[in-house]
Amino acid sequence: MLVHEQLTSGPSRLDLRIATTATRPVTDHVLVLVHGLTRAYGMGRRAAGQLPELAEHLANESGWLVATGTFSGVGDSTGTFSISQWSADLACILDRLDDGSRRISLAGFGLGGSLALATAVADERVRGVATFAAPADLVRWSGEPQVLHDVVTAAGVVDPDIPLLGPSELFDDVTSIDPLASAKLLPPRRFLIGHGSDDLEVPISEARALLSAAEGRAELRVIQGAGHWLRADPRMVATLLGWLDRHR
Repeated sequence: MLVHEQLTSGPSRLDLRIATTATRPVTDHVLVLVHGLTRAYGMGRRAAGQLPELAEHLANESGWLVATGTFSGVGDSTGTFSISQWSADLACILDRLDDGSRRISLAGFGLGGSLALATAVADERVRGVATFAAPADLVRWSGEPQVLHDVVTAAGVVDPDIPLLGPSELFDDVTSIDPLASAKLLPPRRFLIGHGSDDLEVPISEARALLSAAEGRAELRVIQGAGHWLRADPRMVATLLGWLDRHR
């Protein structure tokens, strides 16, 4: 079953979907799926596409409560993209899901994986993180400040009533999180790194850099022949379900 809610995060109104199951015993575990930023022209609003369906599937197969929200500027959520605002959005979602007894984990895709790592290091409620196709170097991922600004604008994750940060400010905002530093600090909490071997947007070397930063205290799963878009890959789903099952 998928329940739809709306949350307020600063100036933004967020969509949240929570999946539960009646087919398996329900655990006290919660998984939050964290979308990234689709950088293709006009596609930023669709960055969370397929995640509600994935949440339902994972809930039915694992017995976990699985939630996914759309951050500022994505889907039907209002607001404008920035990493600082997305961090506040994710914190708002965690506050909604935390009842004092649930054990929370995060699974982030692309930039969402980098954000999930930074959030976990700052929030002890997060017991584990799985990243898929997550960049380890956000300076490289961002490119030049003006290029990043143009890409975010073209992606369409900007509310006309809330201006996007200027090029330099936006670059500084995105690169304010350091995935490698977060990867070093996350263990001994559980840490899964998933990556496609043929990812052209975020090369496989980024996954190996995260593993190295964690000093080997993480699981690396390379999905052979896969590109950047992993959320619909059945091998990724199987990898994530196996990780969930090992941490009941």
